[in-house]
Amino acid sequence: MRTPLLAANWKMNGSREFAERFFTELNLEGVKSGVVVCPSFPYLGLVADAAEKSGGFSLGAQDLSQEPKGAFTGEVSASMLLDWNTRYVIVGHSERRSLYGETSELVAKKFVAAQEAGLTPILCVGETLEEREQERTLEVVAEQLQAVADIIDSAGWKQSVIAYEPVWAIGTGKTATPDEAQAVHAFIRSQLGDLGAEVQILYGGSVKSANARELFAQADIDGALVGGASLDAGEFAEICRAAV
Repeated sequence: MRTPLLAANWKMNGSREFAERFFTELNLEGVKSGVVVCPSFPYLGLVADAAEKSGGFSLGAQDLSQEPKGAFTGEVSASMLLDWNTRYVIVGHSERRSLYGETSELVAKKFVAAQEAGLTPILCVGETLEEREQERTLEVVAEQLQAVADIIDSAGWKQSVIAYEPVWAIGTGKTATPDEAQAVHAFIRSQLGDLGAEVQILYGGSVKSANARELFAQADIDGALVGGASLDAGEFAEICRAAV
């Protein structure tokens, strides 16, 4: 049985004061899922300390470089993340793809860099509104997965997490219906071969406590990558409690 996983993506939000208050207010009593908090890079140390003290969640990062070290100003390597006991790292988030031009090939290299260092990549895949209206959802998702499959062996999927995030639902208040999300999750699982049944597949796209339980009731939805709602400690905890 796959253990549910809830990942908070704070994006470029927060401050030291916010982070300290968040963990003072975060109450994970009754939460049975795995929980990951992904702050922006400057707050990795602060969140790492909070994770060590509470023991209730793991530390994740929002991105990493595909390079192990060198003259790459502004980049952060896998080994640097490991220095803070980071366990997870998001790769290929739609904002990295759309705003910073990250190709599926680059995302695949980041996926491999994370795994080779011992980090668990959370690989984001998903379609834009235009692609959805063109009925290309499955084609786009398959292409994004294939870019990774081309440079790993099939066992590589086992030490990874996939997050389906329909781009049109991120930060818009819109969300795929549970049936729509389930259909894509089932498709993703089918693309992963023999290990598909073991891989955690999360949903990301305006997840809230109001819709979380219905989403998590679907057979192939194993949790969520939570954006805006993860900035409210109480709301995020309620989302986590909805995953059983």
